[in-house]
Amino acid sequence: MDASRETTAERLLDWYDVNARTLPWRAPPGTPAPDPYRVWLSEVMLQQTTVAAVKEYFAKFIRLWPSVADLAAAPDEEVMAAWAGLGYYARARNLLACAREVAARGGTFPETEAELRTLPGLGPYTAAAVAAIAFGARAVVVDANVERVVSRLFAIEIPLPASRPEIRERTEEITPDARAGDFAQAMMDLGSGICTVREPKCLLCPLSDTCAARASGDPARLPVKAPKKAKPTRTGRAFWIETRIAGEDHVWLVRRAGKGMLGGMRALPDDGWAARQDGHGEDLAQGPWEPAGRVSHVFSHFALDLRLAIHAGASPPQDLGEGEWWPLEKLDEAGLPTLFAKAARLALAHTGEDA
Repeated sequence: MDASRETTAERLLDWYDVNARTLPWRAPPGTPAPDPYRVWLSEVMLQQTTVAAVKEYFAKFIRLWPSVADLAAAPDEEVMAAWAGLGYYARARNLLACAREVAARGGTFPETEAELRTLPGLGPYTAAAVAAIAFGARAVVVDANVERVVSRLFAIEIPLPASRPEIRERTEEITPDARAGDFAQAMMDLGSGICTVREPKCLLCPLSDTCAARASGDPARLPVKAPKKAKPTRTGRAFWIETRIAGEDHVWLVRRAGKGMLGGMRALPDDGWAARQDGHGEDLAQGPWEPAGRVSHVFSHFALDLRLAIHAGASPPQDLGEGEWWPLEKLDEAGLPTLFAKAARLALAHTGEDA
């Protein structure tokens, strides 16, 4: 039996009605659509991040900012701190820009895919997902799970990413006019729990008898992926400087530039490393400086080998530039991104203080 819109959609939706995942941003099958704000927030968070990692952050954002108007009014530094650890920090900056644009337009999200695309940070996938899930519009929603399901269903042999136009075309063919949002979520659930990367559970799949990859005998072979390019390794230095203020230990933190790597985040000062260049290797200020080890971190396009230096002088250096003395006992509230949180733990371990 060949896959068609009618058979695929009907079978998949019947399966979803029974097997849909319970997620905090979803409405169960057959119930009114969820709040567009919750759909949009979850979809932005889920980009390049797992459901398990997102749940805690989603709950925190909804608690702190229950509506898009609340988020739009939030200070940048509070939102960036709340996002810390979730990675891909440009998403947080886009999140704020989008929330403020929605608030400026009256506080409601547009309902069509085309109008959603006019909002900051909403690419084709997010706009389609919000249109389908929150507003019931027929939109073609293609994430990594859908790519895998469709590649196998139609045995698409062209390697990713070159196969994406055909994957989208095939997804368009099987997307129903009604319940497009449930269909999109059903495809995501199927890819997440049944049509998995390794050892797909074909015997449990509602589409198994129409799947061309299963008929070939080796569904896990698809989708074919082009070889990954080796990531360059950059080197840099970070600096840990402490002082005592009113009897309490403080560490010097800076605010990174609004654009670029980890833009807008609090961080330890460093020597100017970036995605396309090593750090300049010079000391931040007059020493003495004590080496405290290295932190390795992998970004989307490069790996970083970051050496940590601790200021060992009796008093902190002068002329540190712009920054702030942050109380050590509240360091977990600073919202340090993962890289600098690792460096902070290394510094605290080196100095014998509590992490």
